[in-house]
Amino acid sequence: MSGAREQFGSRIGFILAAAGSAVGIGNLVGFPVGAAKNGGGAFLVMYAIFVFAICLPVMLAEMSVGRTARKDPLGAYRKLSNDSTRWKTAGWLSIVTPFMIAVFYLIITIWIFGYLFEAATGNLAALANPETFGTFINSPAVFAYMAAVLGIVYLILQGGVKQGIEKAAKLLMPALFIMLLVLVVFVLFQDNAMAGVKFYLIPDVSKITASVVNGALSQAFFSLSLGMGIMITYGSYIDSRADVPGSAKLVALTDTAVAFTAGLMILPAIFSFNPETNPAELSESSIGMIFSYLPQIFLALQSGIGYVGASIVATAFFLLVFFAAITSLVSIFEVPVAALMEEKCIGRKPALLLLGVILVVLASFCAVSFGSNEFFTSFTSYAGQPKSFFDVIYDVFYDTILPLNGFLICVFVSYRWKRANFNAALDQGAPSYKGSLFERYVDWSVGTIIPAILLVIFANTVALKYFSFSFFG
Repeated sequence: MSGAREQFGSRIGFILAAAGSAVGIGNLVGFPVGAAKNGGGAFLVMYAIFVFAICLPVMLAEMSVGRTARKDPLGAYRKLSNDSTRWKTAGWLSIVTPFMIAVFYLIITIWIFGYLFEAATGNLAALANPETFGTFINSPAVFAYMAAVLGIVYLILQGGVKQGIEKAAKLLMPALFIMLLVLVVFVLFQDNAMAGVKFYLIPDVSKITASVVNGALSQAFFSLSLGMGIMITYGSYIDSRADVPGSAKLVALTDTAVAFTAGLMILPAIFSFNPETNPAELSESSIGMIFSYLPQIFLALQSGIGYVGASIVATAFFLLVFFAAITSLVSIFEVPVAALMEEKCIGRKPALLLLGVILVVLASFCAVSFGSNEFFTSFTSYAGQPKSFFDVIYDVFYDTILPLNGFLICVFVSYRWKRANFNAALDQGAPSYKGSLFERYVDWSVGTIIPAILLVIFANTVALKYFSFSFFG
């Protein structure tokens, strides 16, 4: 593309946009479920440690590469490696991964939008029926909701960085925070809610096991949108005078604060709905919680606030989750859009149209892979389990490739781009960072312990997902 590269108009705009990419379904539901099933406060403590000890340095690596190169992930790897062919694979993985993640994330966002519509139109009782979700995901209405969601994503992305992504983030993120806080206050005044708060906030160190540590680390890494090329792309839109370390800290704090606050909403709600709740029996799946369990909780509220009141609460919740999902989907899809614009020298709208068509085709394959179409429902099998087309995309590009991409960016900045260049890039615009203890920690950890941890996670994920074998028993 000719002309100057687009930039965020303000620091707060970048922080809200980056936080919007990080804050998603995993924060609002996945994190509380992880906390419930992994010791409550013990999980919370480990999660916070991993966010700042491991994930923040990786985020800094991605942002610094993007800002220095002023290019998409593929172009950034190519430019900073002096066009080394060895790093082309890493560049391509950083483009293909977010695009494929956008495929399955679009499907989940469509379901959320559908439930939002149904709750807002007075159909909460139907949503609370355990059989509704299976019927809903195989109904033709899914494609109508897909058109609506794609229209919203297009309206945001066609405006570009400043007028599209940044403007949407400045509207959606504060609205998300306000709705979340209102729901938290409402839930905390329900009967037996304090039992959930106690379980959530009081850590029991005896519950910190290998499983809890692994769960907290995985949740932290995935929560901050690392390994998707998003922070490289958004980093390329940051002004050269901006304080990248300071901004990254605020993004991590915002993401963690939302996850923490969501726990104050979900856990007390669960204990209030069923005082005899055994957290170990909760569904492992965020999807199961959103579409099966929580609608039952909202419907149960009608005994105290009436059916209309319960429907309003349910609508507010699904609107909250939809805002989180749409900000994440926008940031994920921006990565391949920016790459196509840069690599093929075409405009934003043609890039959106071309990639949008491919996205719709693949998402349609996913949409019919839950029983509507036998071929896509029984697409393949591995580790002794049948897998749908949706399952394959999720397993390969979300569960498996993300830690590998994180490993590659750490090795790249430390051993190809070199640590001196990495540190100099972060020092620019951040005088308090230069020579600090934090700088020394980031420099050491990105080149040693963090890539080792991510490589182990990747290898164990491959062994477990595809061969039913775990290195950790």
